[in-house]
Amino acid sequence: MEPHRWLPLEANPDFLKQLGIHPDWQFVDVYGMEPELLSMVPRPVCAVLLLFPITEKYETFRTEEEERIKAKGQDVKSSVYFMKQTINNACGTIGLIHAIANNRDKMNFETNSSLKKFLEDSLSMTPEERAKYLETYEAIRVTHESSAHEGQTEAPSIDEKVDLHFIALVNVGGHLYELDGRKPFPINHGETSDDSFLEDAIEVCKKFMERDPEELRFNAIALSA
Repeated sequence: MEPHRWLPLEANPDFLKQLGIHPDWQFVDVYGMEPELLSMVPRPVCAVLLLFPITEKYETFRTEEEERIKAKGQDVKSSVYFMKQTINNACGTIGLIHAIANNRDKMNFETNSSLKKFLEDSLSMTPEERAKYLETYEAIRVTHESSAHEGQTEAPSIDEKVDLHFIALVNVGGHLYELDGRKPFPINHGETSDDSFLEDAIEVCKKFMERDPEELRFNAIALSA
């Protein structure tokens, strides 16, 4: 069977509004990773989305990381909301779902919010079941498609191979988790706090950049109050 495929998504700030999330939280650009540039990001920050290139170096690292965690194990709280990615080019929307789902107690949803309903329906599902549910959930797909067309650059064709990928970094119960639907499980990056979360998340982003020093295609946005 042909895999499901969506149009690639840019970081479009209207996307949250279209999904029925009250604008008291907004995605803002992180202009740089130095302390003075991080100080320009409005606080508190409850999630960071990182856009990065999928390169050979990264794929080698990803395989090694997975084997290492499977051998050694890691602590992942049961309250972490994680879903797999089975739809091509849906990583932006899945990153956003990860960001909102793990901060849903802080969000104000409009009464008819399609994302609120999706989260309520999928809360008791496995990561694989959530992925399957998203494949059939028209309201989010339609919002994703219209948002992809509204980006600042022309949306690539639906069949074009895109080698850029979004992941979410979130704080759940005082631990910083990397949530990537291409991976089999969340990655626990250690302790964090509400106050230090942005700086801690940016340290994780820096590691992605250090693994691929020739690459320039990195971009971070923060979900800020």
